[in-house]
Amino acid sequence: MQRLRCTLGDPQGSPPYPLAVYANDNTSRAGFSVGQVIRHQRFGYRGVVVDVDPVFAGSDEWYDTVARSRPPRDAPWYHVLVHDASHMTYVAERHLEADDADAPIRHPLLREFFDAREDGRYVRRDTVLQ
Repeated sequence: MQRLRCTLGDPQGSPPYPLAVYANDNTSRAGFSVGQVIRHQRFGYRGVVVDVDPVFAGSDEWYDTVARSRPPRDAPWYHVLVHDASHMTYVAERHLEADDADAPIRHPLLREFFDAREDGRYVRRDTVLQ
């Protein structure tokens, strides 16, 4: 399995720590999965999930500064490529909903994470059959 890494920490809300991009094994209670297209309920942006943390994995400082609505730390959090933007964001599950629009996501890092789009979902680079 290929493991891609990038450093998060932009001013758009990503926590400052490395992201290992492949699905975690502990995400069985997560409501969304890697490759799924989502919509933020409050801010309305669309995006695609690139990784899932079974619980909040950022720092206390980041949570206190950025997570103003105080979403639960003991529930899943998602790393999301934001549509028509160049940043990633880190979002609590309670703020997300599935996006059933058939429109693709446009993001400059999309091909770093995914090779294909099938049935409205993105297929991770390390799972595409040759």
